[in-house]
Amino acid sequence: MKIAAVIFDLNGTILEDEDEYSRAFIKVLKSLGVTATDAESHTKGIGVKENWPLLIQKFNIKTDKTPEMLAKETQDAYLSDITSISVRPGFLEFVRTLKNNNISIAIATSNTWEVADSVLNKTLLEGIVETVTTTEEVAHNKPSPDLLILTADKLGADRSECLVIEDSASGIEAAHRGGMKVVGIISDENSTRELKNADLVVRNFSEITLQAIDSL
Repeated sequence: MKIAAVIFDLNGTILEDEDEYSRAFIKVLKSLGVTATDAESHTKGIGVKENWPLLIQKFNIKTDKTPEMLAKETQDAYLSDITSISVRPGFLEFVRTLKNNNISIAIATSNTWEVADSVLNKTLLEGIVETVTTTEEVAHNKPSPDLLILTADKLGADRSECLVIEDSASGIEAAHRGGMKVVGIISDENSTRELKNADLVVRNFSEITLQAIDSL
């Protein structure tokens, strides 16, 4: 494919933070009387607030708290663990290759600006990408393509020339609905099945070469 831009998901893709989010959801679920495993704790890629109606139904939770309130508690728990978050190995080298080839770089995240800004600042990634699009800017989160379409528009890039890099099934669906190719990057051993609809599945950024992209 001809490539003008790469649009990255943030959590679980650029950042190694799925364990931190699992712990945050598990902590809030425990406060509601629910014991959950990592796999049960949340659905990746759809947003923190969007998870809570699903969890309330799944575990038959009785609470007066709204999804917004529970999302705030979850985000607070996640940010309290922010010192353990790291950037996935190979990301900075991959970005350097893209920049050297005049390829635009952006982030489209189902997270909020407050959280995205906090982790980008903590991991010293501020200023590396040309634009960041967050959930507050669109009507519908992933798997809707809204986030990705808006990001492509911000970059002035044709959607067919945008490559998306994601770690979740919802992100892969969003990319395809937006008319974009997508690379699925494995974040844990349980995620391989989620990524089956990606155009390419890799374990790390070193596998995403310009030659591999050209063949998509």
